[in-house]
Amino acid sequence: MSRARRAAPALVAVCLIACQSPTDPEEVPDYLEVAASPDPAPATGPTGRFYVVTRADGTDERREYDWKATFTVTVRLTSAALDDNVGIDLPVDVTAATVRVQQASGGIVTPPTGSEVERYEFVITSSTSNRFVAVDTDVSMTFDVWYDLPNERREALVTVQLSFRDDGSFNFQENVPVRIAP
Repeated sequence: MSRARRAAPALVAVCLIACQSPTDPEEVPDYLEVAASPDPAPATGPTGRFYVVTRADGTDERREYDWKATFTVTVRLTSAALDDNVGIDLPVDVTAATVRVQQASGGIVTPPTGSEVERYEFVITSSTSNRFVAVDTDVSMTFDVWYDLPNERREALVTVQLSFRDDGSFNFQENVPVRIAP
């Protein structure tokens, strides 16, 4: 068998995978509706909450977070979750919620330069549930986020990443952008 004939099946497989149009990573699946409120969320300071900066020489510096924002993320599991092509088995649990804070200017994320870092921490202060037992139900979580940005400004983009698991073996995630007002 020629080398070209042996390579043809592999080439077809690569083309089938690579030639498919990619999905938009920011696109929310039809079976989820997400919202953050207020939009944009306000931030206030001083916060009364502190973090520690550890230096290479072993000295520690205690600093207060400049800003604190509070907002609620609401997720609705829609009836599209029951479609055969989705394959979700109820109940669906929210298994994790994480937060990432990025400094922004004019609504655009502006990454820090050099060794500067965005410092933040968060807590979920309340949640209506962590389980969807039926479609067309909501889960709402209220977050307190403390942060300190290298540009020393208030405006930020907070991304809440939610992880889900159904009663079978289906795991999925959703990112919810939350704007913090300048």
